[in-house]
Amino acid sequence: MIIFSLSLGSYGLLIIFSLSLGSRLRQEDFPPRIVEHPSDVIVSKGEPTTLNCKAEGRPTPIIEWYKDGERVETDKDDPRSHRMLLPSGSLFFLRIVHGRRSKPDEGSYVCVARNYLGEAVSRNASLEVACK
Repeated sequence: MIIFSLSLGSYGLLIIFSLSLGSRLRQEDFPPRIVEHPSDVIVSKGEPTTLNCKAEGRPTPIIEWYKDGERVETDKDDPRSHRMLLPSGSLFFLRIVHGRRSKPDEGSYVCVARNYLGEAVSRNASLEVACK
């Protein structure tokens, strides 16, 4: 890799030109697209459930989940988490957590698939806890 840089004085402008030999965009690479969107689900408190999401892209996209706009913590982020990101990209809940004051699993979910060419966002899916 050959890197050229140019600094333009006190303006703080730094321009970097990078010429990478042999690491250009491969024709077979393509941005992610969602091939299976999650569906709405109603589940009982304490029961397991799965929100499905599958994406394709090249290179294989990384999938993250968001609930009500906030990133979902999974077992790889926090070993005590009751949520797991499956190899397919689906979000598995070991048990649905729902209390009188706290409803941490109920909400609107989307999955986001990313690779270096871009990202794809699934349709929203709601997870509701059934009343007993």
